[in-house]
Amino acid sequence: MIPAIEIHEVHKRFGRLHALRGVNLAVEQGEFFALLGPNGAGKTTLINILAGLSRATQGRCRIMGHDVVDDYRDARRSLGVVPQELVYDAFFTVREMLRFQSGYFGLSRNDAWIDELLHNLALTDKADAPTRTLSGGMKRRVLVAQALVHKPPVIVLDEPTAGVDVELRQNLWEFIRRLNRDGHTIVLTTHYLDEAETLCRRVAMLKQGQVVALDTTQNLLSAHAATQVRLKLEPHRLPDALRPLLAGEGADFFNLALDDYAGLERVLATLREANIAVTELEVAKPDLETVFLQLMGKTT
Repeated sequence: MIPAIEIHEVHKRFGRLHALRGVNLAVEQGEFFALLGPNGAGKTTLINILAGLSRATQGRCRIMGHDVVDDYRDARRSLGVVPQELVYDAFFTVREMLRFQSGYFGLSRNDAWIDELLHNLALTDKADAPTRTLSGGMKRRVLVAQALVHKPPVIVLDEPTAGVDVELRQNLWEFIRRLNRDGHTIVLTTHYLDEAETLCRRVAMLKQGQVVALDTTQNLLSAHAATQVRLKLEPHRLPDALRPLLAGEGADFFNLALDDYAGLERVLATLREANIAVTELEVAKPDLETVFLQLMGKTT
């Protein structure tokens, strides 16, 4: 089976700025995939190249096997993008915008799917409202509907829940999960790393235009995120044998970084041998934010 997205040795330069530096990436069909990185890492530049809004200085990109330059029509039909920015036509209603978007892809009888999108995105009662009258959260829902109106097999969500209330965020993810279960490939960029950790099976992290991590979410957590244990001790003293595990300390606590939960028993045994009592203990589960901060803090 061909990958949903293939990115091979992609470079992008804007004058002296080398925004993308040899990005290699493949997203398989049916994946829910996260593309993460700090602001300026190159995520949106890469998405713009996939969407045909920008051309790579060097390298090739394919969507469902279609080259985004040489076979751009089929590549565009295979992709739906929800952009970061709120881009809309203020003079048309929501339904009119979706009908026009359908027409761009040669779909003249698409009202049944438009109605389904409006329903799933809680826009039915706003279908005939001018887009300019909608709230920011409503406008973002319209962008999602626009990206999906031609039923693309690959969907890129660029910060889709930025500025969106909690209820809409939950409704949106329920709908996107359903699309993924139905076979759509989803690529997500987000600064809400808990979303990526919950939703995405694999993660790529970009830093300064390069991929610095690419693995399953679980493997990244296992390889990079240590289990954090916060201890209050009586007396307030840490045995020398545990000093290599010290990740931080305060006036009345010690933070230890453990490779796994089995290490906790070894810590407790060492404390018992030193006649030091644990008065308070808190274990923090490793998360993707910890991995992200660790990798972004490293020089490349």
